[in-house]
Amino acid sequence: MILGLETSCDETAAALVTGSGEIRANVVSSQADLHARYGGVVPEVASRRHLELVAPVVREALGEAGATLDDVDTVAVTQGPGLVGALLVGVSAAKALAWARGLPLVPVDHLHGHVASLYLGPDPVEPPFLCLLASGGHTLLLDVREHAGYTVLGTSIDDAAGEAFDKGARLLGLGYPGGREIDRLARDGDPEAFSFPVARLDGLDFSFSGVKTALLYAVRDLGHERAEERKADLAASYQRAIVRALVERTRAAAEAVGHDRIAVVGGVAANSELRESLPGGRFAPLALCTDNAAMIASAGRYGRRLPYPRYLDLDAYASRA
Repeated sequence: MILGLETSCDETAAALVTGSGEIRANVVSSQADLHARYGGVVPEVASRRHLELVAPVVREALGEAGATLDDVDTVAVTQGPGLVGALLVGVSAAKALAWARGLPLVPVDHLHGHVASLYLGPDPVEPPFLCLLASGGHTLLLDVREHAGYTVLGTSIDDAAGEAFDKGARLLGLGYPGGREIDRLARDGDPEAFSFPVARLDGLDFSFSGVKTALLYAVRDLGHERAEERKADLAASYQRAIVRALVERTRAAAEAVGHDRIAVVGGVAANSELRESLPGGRFAPLALCTDNAAMIASAGRYGRRLPYPRYLDLDAYASRA
């Protein structure tokens, strides 16, 4: 049994996963309501809240699984990337739990965790496949040929897709998290009402700064009252542009590397239009799209186990660079 911990941003999460990929417990305590008043995550606030929640979520996960720490063989934890203060809470808790029980510890890259969400039961996706990872902090196209890793084919040169959704939501006066709010409002709008640009770059990279600027200009040109009246159309058209960029690049990448299977992970994988636009694609289950610890425990099955007590000097990292 692997105990996974995730504290990279604003979700405090703990999970118990078996070596075969069965989720025995997956507990997530979200701070979305706490940060909504600020329109985004405040790193210091997130770190302090993780300190309050990390022990309770571990206890809840053990209770949900009907297990104790005696049943845990390995501890896995998100090492990065993310908010370094938040990450250090999870890393410190994981080190303490592993050291106290004399267990090995597996440091997990958060992005590998998202991909590893596909390897969990009851219907795991087996490599090889082309994976689109789209979240609030990252947009990547990955050539996945083994469980333990992947090759990056393309990335965003500016905003991530989820970040573009959040910033667009703020421009439209919507709540946080923005992607969910735009998705909800777009259902009542006309996606062809506005023609927002989709950046076309060489290779397989993405750019979302242009579509964000186009929305800013559209809202400004309409004026406050008119923009309010057409908010649903703006949301639908903005979402359509982002989804079109993701789908076009994903299909191009799959063709370039010869994969006939496409998988999508990360918070943006929950977007309803993206799911409709990639029929036949394998999407992470909705419960595993946003940050969670089950995906970290899943990645821990394939990561390097640091034996007791060689992980005591383990540090977190904010970015892969």
